[in-house]
Order: sequence, then C-alpha cells, then structure tokens
Amino acid sequence: MRTSVTGRWALRAVALAAAISTSLGSSFALAADPVKIGSVVSATGPAAFLGDPEAKTLKLYVEELNKKGGLLGRPVELVLYDDGGDANKAKTFATRLVEDDKVVAMVGGTTTGTTMAMIPVFEDAKVPFISLAGAIEIIEPVREFVFKTPHTDKTACQKIFEDMKAKGFTKIGMISGTDGFGKSMRAQCLKVIGDYGITVLVDENYGASDSDMTPQLNKIKNTAGIQAVLNPGFGQGPAIVTRNYAQLGITLPLYESHGVASKSYVDLAGPAADGVRLPAPALLVADKLAADDRQKAVVMEYKTIYEKATGQPVSTFGGYAFDGMQLMVKAIETAKSTDPQKIRDALENTKDYVGVTGIYTMSAKDHLGLGTDSFRLLLIKGGDWVIEGK
Repeated sequence: MRTSVTGRWALRAVALAAAISTSLGSSFALAADPVKIGSVVSATGPAAFLGDPEAKTLKLYVEELNKKGGLLGRPVELVLYDDGGDANKAKTFATRLVEDDKVVAMVGGTTTGTTMAMIPVFEDAKVPFISLAGAIEIIEPVREFVFKTPHTDKTACQKIFEDMKAKGFTKIGMISGTDGFGKSMRAQCLKVIGDYGITVLVDENYGASDSDMTPQLNKIKNTAGIQAVLNPGFGQGPAIVTRNYAQLGITLPLYESHGVASKSYVDLAGPAADGVRLPAPALLVADKLAADDRQKAVVMEYKTIYEKATGQPVSTFGGYAFDGMQLMVKAIETAKSTDPQKIRDALENTKDYVGVTGIYTMSAKDHLGLGTDSFRLLLIKGGDWVIEGK
C-alpha cells in the first residue's frame, strides 16, 4: 500500500513530535535528578551561633555552585534539617536523609553530641559524612565513612600548651563545660599536658544551663601558685566564665578554646573578653595575614562573599561548613561519580587542599589532616582579634 505525500509528512510530524517529547522528557528528567547532599545543623537552640552561619554558608555555596552549572552536569540539592542542638533529633534526621531523601553524601553535625548520634547511621549506610564539630572522638579511632573539618580538641590543647610553655607557665587552673565538647577537650588536654611540663592544680566544671560560675572560679582564685587558667568549652558557658572572671578581679591569663572563635563570644562576654587568648583558624584574622600566606586569598574570598550576602561578620564555624562542602564537591568531581564509596575514597586521598580552616592532607589513618600549624594563637584586644606576638 502506497502512502501519500500528505501522509508521509503526517508521519514525519508525528515522529518529530515524539522526538521532541522524548528530548524534553530527558531534559526534565535531568533537571529532576539532582545530586543530593544532606546536612543536619543546629541553626536554632543553644548552639545556634555555631549552626546558623553553617546553614547560611551551605545554602550560599550550593546556590553559587548551581549558578555555575552544578556538579557533574547536574544541579545540586542541599537537603538541610535543623536539629536545634538535640542529639535525638539529629539521629532522626540522619535516618531520614539516608532512607527517604537518598543523599549521596552528608556535610553537617554542628556539635560533638549531635555528630556522635549520627555517625552510626551514616557508617551503616556507607554514606560519606564530613562533620563540622570539634571533638577528636569523631575521627579517632578512624571510621571508614566519617571525616571532619574543624581542628580537634587535642590539637587545640597542644597549641595552647605550646604558648603556655613559651611564656613559662607550669601550673594552671582548669574550668570545663560538661557538654560533649567540654568533656572531650578536657580529657584530651589532660592526656597531653604532661608533654609540656604543666600541672593542673584545680580542675572545675559547669553545666550547660549554669548561669553563674563564680563558686568554681573562686576556688581557682584562692589557690596559690596558679599562673594561668584554661576553659575548654563552647556555647554561652565560656562567655559567662569570662564575665565572672572579670567580676572577681582575676588577673591571671585566661585561655579559651577554639570553640568560642566567633564574634558572638566577644559580644556575649563584652569588655571582659579583652586579654583572652585562644587558638583559631586564619579566617578570623584574614585581613591581618601576610601577603604570601597560602590561605590569605581563600579566606578573604570567603569572608567577602559571606559578609556581602548575609550582612553579618564571618565566623570560623561557617568556615568549617565552607571547607566541608568544598571538600565534598572536590571529592565528587575527582571521583567523577555520585557513588558514595568512590566519594569516600576520593575524600581520603585529599592532598594539600587549601581551605579557610587550614591546609588539608588526609590519609587512611587521618580523616582530618590538620596540625597545630593550621592554628593561629589569637589575643582579643579592644573587641577585635590580634595575632599573638604581632
């Protein structure tokens, strides 16, 4: 049977329409098939001053990434939940990310407590997880799928004790928070303090909801021989310690942890913060870094973008999130795949990555890759950060 010219054109039109439909369908499928990266942070609650800049940074980074074409030719979808600082909620959200959202990777975990609650979920699911929390327990012992970006509490202790030793301090008082971070850092400090010839004469603590630390600080004040005081802690507790310290007229040098390396701490502590020393990443003193510092360009770029977009001062905690997402994206690009195992392998082989927190080199035995040289020892002066010794 012969087909007329009109009939042939009709058939071609149908075929063309089908092809266009298939093409559009493929485009829509591609647009609906993003690379899903999960996150659970404490954007509200007692750790909000940590989690809020993390959440803002992650959203900002993904927006900018998608403007540039996404990842592996696909858009990136950030699946973000706020745990409010509650470890149980964090674990529930982690399970949701794995089972319902089907994420291929995870960047989050504001606090040590929420991170530790989520680790079993991602380890069991074999999904790479970069934590934004500080405690060394997160990566020691090494877990196959768990990494982190902030310096460990052990490294912070070592940086502080290096400075104390250089100043000739051999006897100190300690007052620590009883939260996950505070307990962990206290334990790590006690493990390494002997290497520096320093002894703890008074060892006090406080709870997360305590609003007055003067009884503990009075014990430190009234103990003869103490030359300096160390406060391992994060959140509002250290700011209260700092204010009470000044109210009691204690003039001994006060060292805080890297857990308070943000303008929020300075604002909460007020004028009492002047003179406080702490280890912190280069980000806090970006404009004060030497021109030939390898991190200067990176930290200045992040600082400029974040502050312009949010109207808020940059914080080290947002920096941890920036490095976490950068490292994860770099791993996905290196792996040329969204297969979680391949992403994990690429992360573990990170070498000489210049971030805002430090220069990362990871290995099968080290899922952080930072040493004490990535810390700056800072002094708070006039409500601002000064690099100690400059």
